[in-house]
Amino acid sequence: MAGNGETSWCFSQIKGALDDDVTEADIISCVEFNHDGELLATGDKGGRVVIFQRDPSSKASTPRRGEYNVYSTFQSHEPEFDYLKSLEIEEKINKIRWLRRKNQSHFLLSTNDKTIKLWKVSERDKRVEGYNTREDNGSIRDPASINSLRVPSIKPMDLMVEASPRRIFANAHTYHINSISVNSDQETYLSADDLRINLWHLEITDQSFNIVDIKPANMEELTEVITAAEFHPTECNVFVYSSSKGTIRLCDMRSSALCDRHAKLFEEPEDVDTTNKSFFREIISSISDVKLSNSGRYMISRDYLSIKVWDLHMETKPIETYPVHEYLRTKLCSLYENDCIFDKFECCWNGNDSAIMTGSYNNFFRIFDRNTNKDVTLEASRDIIKPKTVLKPRKVCTGGKRKKDEISVDCLAFNKRILHTAWHPLENIIAVAATNNLFIFQDKF
Repeated sequence: MAGNGETSWCFSQIKGALDDDVTEADIISCVEFNHDGELLATGDKGGRVVIFQRDPSSKASTPRRGEYNVYSTFQSHEPEFDYLKSLEIEEKINKIRWLRRKNQSHFLLSTNDKTIKLWKVSERDKRVEGYNTREDNGSIRDPASINSLRVPSIKPMDLMVEASPRRIFANAHTYHINSISVNSDQETYLSADDLRINLWHLEITDQSFNIVDIKPANMEELTEVITAAEFHPTECNVFVYSSSKGTIRLCDMRSSALCDRHAKLFEEPEDVDTTNKSFFREIISSISDVKLSNSGRYMISRDYLSIKVWDLHMETKPIETYPVHEYLRTKLCSLYENDCIFDKFECCWNGNDSAIMTGSYNNFFRIFDRNTNKDVTLEASRDIIKPKTVLKPRKVCTGGKRKKDEISVDCLAFNKRILHTAWHPLENIIAVAATNNLFIFQDKF
């Protein structure tokens, strides 16, 4: 954030093909920085994971630039078929979560609808030559031809980045996985689907503990589903999960093995004003994402029209509410007809919890500065893909006379939506996924 409270962002990079003809498999489905922001991972609908690495020269330059180069690309998931249920299982990557770095290698979890995989990403720039029993190309040597003992030597080689699956966690979810979250102990993680949350140990693939189960005995009595879940950043026994009814439950694993009784329930008080009650009220109050702050004191929740900040010490109401695209409230009927009302927008914090970001339609994304109460609408547009181009704030006109730089609400492109965004944990560098392109922006030079 700029020093005077005004947000000023400029274009840094765009990744992905710039053709208008986009294949479904290339659409980005998740974006995630690692803990120091050196690596940035994206997953797509084709089951691929692409990892970008911060360009060392961009970090050393003055002023610092936020530039990333492709580091590794690998196929994480393949399409599968569940023969028992006659269901196709998509290869689309739903979530990526990094583990904290413990050695030279990097580890990340990636998941599709059913299977979670732990990947090891490591570098190799040396090779061993001079084996006694085999040639350098790998073929076995004839023992009769070996008449001297060779001491193998290590030789330098071109840098190679290898991604290998270390663990595969499967067959634990009946419904589609919507969240994974690594615990602060870095030994366990949770995975959540529509009705259950499971707790895993990173070393054990054939066993998980069911810690939340909201499935009723009779499915006709089902009133809500789990939409997102996340561990607390420092308290390893605490996690939160959100529901399609607009509530967030905080659970403490110390209280019981099955956390069916929550410790806290965060819910906005019922609106007594009947003017806001509509047929769509239940749909738009469904929480699509929840994220705990880096400090662990606050959390943000995103519903269809707004983003709310909650204090974990106060359950009764949010401490801040920011409208994201209030101008769509009058358009809910058409948004219901074209299914846009069911879009699941994510949200994220900046490194020091002073700002939050989330997406909207027309490739717009919103940044809210909590200190100054100022907000800005920016556009991830191909028209500005010149380095250092400053992003101009966008405004949407809802009626009456439209000003020159405004866009009418009726002209918004609802097929261009920004669902996935990520904020560098230490710097003002943001990654925004717009269909098949990844935009990287940074604060003004």
